Amino acid sequence: MKEAPTPTATRHVARGLAYGVALLTTLSVGSPAQAGEIGHYSAGIPNIRDFVMPEPGFYTQIYNYGYTTDRLNDSHGDKVDSVTIGRRDRIKLAVDVDLDLYALAPTFIWASKYEVLGARYGAYITPSFATASVGASLSTQTGRGGSVDSTADFGVGDLFVQPLWLDWSFRHWDLTLGYGVYVPVGRYGTETVTLPGDLGTINAEATDNLGLGFWTHQIQEGVTWYPWEHKGTAVALAATYEIHSAKEDYDMTPGQDLSLNYGISQYVPLDKGKKLLLEVGPAGYSSWQVTDDHGSDAMNDLHDQVHAAGGQIGLTYVPWMAALNVHYFYEYAAKDRFQGEVLGASLALKF
Repeated sequence: MKEAPTPTATRHVARGLAYGVALLTTLSVGSPAQAGEIGHYSAGIPNIRDFVMPEPGFYTQIYNYGYTTDRLNDSHGDKVDSVTIGRRDRIKLAVDVDLDLYALAPTFIWASKYEVLGARYGAYITPSFATASVGASLSTQTGRGGSVDSTADFGVGDLFVQPLWLDWSFRHWDLTLGYGVYVPVGRYGTETVTLPGDLGTINAEATDNLGLGFWTHQIQEGVTWYPWEHKGTAVALAATYEIHSAKEDYDMTPGQDLSLNYGISQYVPLDKGKKLLLEVGPAGYSSWQVTDDHGSDAMNDLHDQVHAAGGQIGLTYVPWMAALNVHYFYEYAAKDRFQGEVLGASLALKF
């Protein structure tokens, strides 16, 4: 069998974008630390082969990301139906989660001909744009309470820049290493929220935030194995580690996060000339907070995690170096965060 083509869309880098599902920490029943803090990297964004550098050239890949959930889990993985606020006069509030989020992330990639330490060198930049529709009603058993019902318009999220991307390519393997940083340019602010009864006020994150309010350093390592030299089959695993800075307007530095992406990609030629390729395969991801939050506003007993299973399907037209991919993930076993579903689509082209 001849070597399979390696078109653009199947060989891009994994994104870590800022929209995160973190937007729904705006339930406004306490400080963000009490609701937990989710990192920048969203493991539901990348396609299976996105961790491998494409052939030399300039590329664009446009990611569309949709997330929906009606479930917020506690530290035991159970669905949260209510929260209790107040220290002296404690009030129990019912929680009704309804989150639908869409994000757009155009990514601009340079895969060079230069080598560093025997590896090909590349770089890329990813601005993000997002909108969120959040509906959360809060009521109390005593009949007192308030509600939160807000809609964030489409706007600029945080920016990801990866100046270092290395790929060591072998006959049956690709080994990749990258370093990037998230720049908190997205809309972020806080607001004073009046609590029910005589509980006073708190400083909470604004319900229309599109950024996370802190910087993140990201280190990413990928391993892709090809059972056959034609590389028509690929088994991919990537680890992403996040180190966060202090959060704006709070005395809290979020704990570090680790994410794993994994999947098996199979090309299936749809014509004799192998110009049109079908790509299919199962995929999944897992994310954990691995260190404590720090600062007076932090609650170190909260370590979030989430896992997901799903798959990908796509079409690549080799002469145009163009590809369209769609993937779906169903989350499970989430703790201290949302548990939902991801539907993503991406279109890639070489300039």
